[in-house]
Parts: sequence; structure tokens; C-alpha cells
Amino acid sequence: MYKAPVEEIAFTLKHVAGMGEAMSNGLFGDLGEDLVDAILAEAGRFATEEVAPLAEIGDRQGARLVDGEVRLPDGWRDLYRNWIAGGWNGLTAPEAFGGQALPDMLNVAALEMWNSGSMAFALAPTLTMGAIEAVSTHGSAALKEKYLQKMVSGEWTGTMNLTEPHAGSDLGVLKARAERRPDGSYRISGQKIFITWGEHDAADNIIHLVLARLPDAPAGTRGISLFLVPKFLVNDDGSLGPRNDLFCHSLEHKLGIHGSPTCTMIYGDGRFGDEKGAIGWLVGEENKGLACMFTMMNNARLAVGMQGVAICEAATQKALAYAGERTQGKAPGSTGAAMSPIVEHPDVARMLLTMKALTQGSRAISYACAHAIDMSRRAGDGRHWQERAALLTPIAKSFSTDAGVEVASLGIQVHGGMGFIEETGAARYLRDARIAPIYEGTNGIQAIDLVTRKLPLSGGDQVKGFIVELQEIADGVRRSNLDGFGETAARLDAAIADLEQATSWLLKALADDRAGEALAGATPYQRLFGLVLTGCYLAKGGLAESGDGKAEGRIALCRFAAENLLAETAALRDRVVNGAASLAAARILLV
Repeated sequence: MYKAPVEEIAFTLKHVAGMGEAMSNGLFGDLGEDLVDAILAEAGRFATEEVAPLAEIGDRQGARLVDGEVRLPDGWRDLYRNWIAGGWNGLTAPEAFGGQALPDMLNVAALEMWNSGSMAFALAPTLTMGAIEAVSTHGSAALKEKYLQKMVSGEWTGTMNLTEPHAGSDLGVLKARAERRPDGSYRISGQKIFITWGEHDAADNIIHLVLARLPDAPAGTRGISLFLVPKFLVNDDGSLGPRNDLFCHSLEHKLGIHGSPTCTMIYGDGRFGDEKGAIGWLVGEENKGLACMFTMMNNARLAVGMQGVAICEAATQKALAYAGERTQGKAPGSTGAAMSPIVEHPDVARMLLTMKALTQGSRAISYACAHAIDMSRRAGDGRHWQERAALLTPIAKSFSTDAGVEVASLGIQVHGGMGFIEETGAARYLRDARIAPIYEGTNGIQAIDLVTRKLPLSGGDQVKGFIVELQEIADGVRRSNLDGFGETAARLDAAIADLEQATSWLLKALADDRAGEALAGATPYQRLFGLVLTGCYLAKGGLAESGDGKAEGRIALCRFAAENLLAETAALRDRVVNGAASLAAARILLV
């Protein structure tokens, strides 16, 4: 059974990702360690004692469509009501609408715990939080006044409606339509697919954010508008009115996250109301909806990264517990007649330590991204931190979700044949994890974003400055003279040099108008960056003076990662620099 690693989460926030320094500098107001620790402890308790026990039920039963209504798995409706009663939905939301305006760092730490308990359950608040940010950033005063308080409390949930059967990542070809009405509202019609928690029985209302096109809109992405479309219309006094003209047509039968209803939504076919068309209200400006939706999508990309971290943690815990109990054969150096726990076999230990290193690395990367977001809003050098957050977001999303799949797969391998049997629960983590590299822009799209949009920020100075900071960590390891680090400093030096060379090559390729060559190496570069960050953040943790007596273990994990995982960066750098020609030549095999 999952147990929230509250101490490790708190350590990473304070000593690796930067929360401790930010609090010391007064950037988080009156927020202090006692309150941080209390929030994390209660979030950990709730995730461990209330969310995790219902995960298996959710996986086994799944969400069900009954007589046109979606029913959640047994116990999930009450679980959600208990979750909102705890005030968790509004951790970072504006105080004016009932939120607590706490740092994003605390929220992503809590999201990790909810997702480790049950990724399928945590998807509901994840989407709602993103919708809150989009409405609070771009919505009119009237929309904020009418909708945000209930969304912040969690009484009403939110969704994101982008995808259509013919329009996945290419939103410029979407066909959902919006018609202007004399009263300032719009009538929305069309079909949306893959709508997470698009219909359910846990909340009183569902607030859909829907991308659609006006009749006179320009072609492509320049002609997309964003609309707020509630399941139930809301009266001026805040009470619920009649049902809007929208419904869930069907639920997808998925590989994983069975408890999360993934809906096909139909808008405006005349099922409800006096005339066809779901009633909606414009968010932002006409034909500028994609920019508004990107507020929600960027929020969601880090949140999806946390799903990867969460699966890593839960799968590692389960595999480690199994490996300590399961006996098989004789481990090297063992004495006596009894069989050895498999954790003592070198290859099993290697897998478990790889799982732990990827877990902690992806956690640190994601928390550092949240720190950059917080600093962009609170520190003096806002542009620097905005660019740092922009640079880290695709890495946090992609590296962490790829790690989730890799770690969950390793967890099955540690279990052996029992891992392939559903009753052990190891397989669920792999099934759930597999969607995360696809969510919110596939990891390949994240790589395109990283290379073409984020590397050139400030003429490349942002990424170059970041690499200098990473080198300072490696230098700190060298200056420490601690034997436990082994060859860590040298391995970090080599990996950082690989990152620097690959970065320089990509920036030059872009400057020379060789975008095709740059994009051929984008995905390897993204993993290269993530591995370097993993090694450096593990080293930063090993160097930290936390006073908890665990420095030796952190240093040992850092050394393992440096001497076993970082050798991959040389091969990745070679793929970035030299892989384009062979890719172009081999494409004849694909036609």
C-alpha cells in the first residue's frame, strides 16, 4: 500500500528546488516551515488513508455510463466530497474567490501525493485547477464573479475541451462552431473527444472550457475562440438553472485510469433546452482563444509531469516492498541454507536503485519548475524566472512521464511473473502511466517546443546561464571532497559538457535555418537535458545540510545515478548532432 513520502517531498522542496531560500528571503510572505510541514503532513495522510485505498476499486469497476449519466466507482463520490471539504482545491487559487494563494510548489507536492494514491481520481482536481487559472486570468469580471468561487471550492469541477475526432494536436482544423447571440452569449455546437471527467456525479455542476470557431473566423489557429459552457446554467443569484444543451455520448474503454471518465461530449444537438445550441460565454477575446487555453495547458503540462513523478514513487514503493519479502536463490556472499530476499541480488538492486534515482530526479525537476513559476510572480527578476519556467516545463512534463512508464515497467520486472498478474497491483501503474506521455501535447511535441521556442529565449542566454548553474553544482561536489560521491564530479562534468555541446549545435542549426535537422534530435536532446538535471539535482540534495541524518543515503543514490545512468548522455549528444542524416535517409522505408 502506498505511503506518502512526506519527509522526502519536504526535503526536495526546501533544499533542492528552492523553497527554503525563497521563504528565508520573505518571498512567500508569512509562510514558514511549520505551516509547510503541516500542509504536507495532512495531504500525505489524506492520500495514504483515503485516496489510495479506493484506487483498486476504481481500476476494477471503472466509470460507468448509466441511462445517460456517468457513475463513478463505489466510494469515489464521497471521497471527492471529503477532498473538497479539506480545502485542497483552492491551495493556489486567488484569495478573492476563496483560495489560499499559496505557492505552486506546495500544490504540485500535494498533486504528487493525490496522483500516487490514484491518478484516475486526481485528474478531476487537476483539470479544475487549470480551468480556474484560465478563467481568473482571461475571464471577464462577470464570469469570475459567477463561477470562480464554486470552482475554487471544488463544488463545481472544470474541464478542457480541445480534441475532436479529426483534430488532435493540430487544433487549427477543429470544427466546433459558435454563433453570436444578441444578449452577448454564444450558441456552441460540435463534438469533442477524450474529455477527462467531462461528466460525473461527484459535483453539482461541471464548467466546460470549449474551443470553437465563429462563422467569420480566420482559418487556422488564428480563428479559435474559447468559451465557458456550464453543464447547468447558473442564475444571477448563483443557484443552478436548467440543463444546458450538452451531454456525454459515450465513455472510452481505456488501457488504464479506468476510474476517470473519459468522455465524448456532444454540444448543441437539441437534447436539452428550447433550441439547439449549448449556451456559452466568451473567455478573453474572439479569435484569441488558443492563447487563453494555453494558460490552462501550461498549468496542465506541469500537473501531468507530477503524474509521472507520482507513478514513479508508487511503483517504486510497491517493488521495494515486494523485493524485501520475496525470497529466491542465493545472493552473492550469502551464508546459511535459507534463500535470499531478491533485493540482495545485484540485478534487482540495480533496477530498484534506477527506479529511485528516476523518481527523485523527476520530482526535483518538476518542483524546480514550480519554483520558477512562483519566482516569476514574486521575485524582482520576473522575466528571468518566466523564461526559466518556460524552459523547464517541457522537460518536467516529458522526462517525468517517460520516467513513470520506465519505472512502472521496471516495477513489473522486479515482481517477475507476479508483476504480470493483476492481483499484485504492479500492472495498474504501468497501465495508468502510459497515457501521461500523450496527455497535454505528446512528449514529441514537448521536444519541438523545447528546441524551437525555449532554447532561443533571450538569444540562448537563458539556457546557457542555466548550464553554468549546473556546472557550479558539479564544482561543489568536487570541492566537498566527500569520498561517498566517488566519480560523481567527473561524470557530471562529462554529462554537462554533452548538454552544452548539444545545445550549441541546436542553436546554430536553428540560426542557420536547419530546423529539420534540429527537430530530428529534439527528443534525444530532451532526455539528455532531463538526465543531466537528474544528476545535478541529486548532487544538490547530497550536498544539502538538512540535519536529518540521511545525507549518506542521498550521496549514495547520487553516485549510483552518476556512475550508472549518466553515461547515456554521450550517446544522446551524438544522436542530436549526427542523427539527422540517417533519419532522412531511412525515411524511404516509411512510404
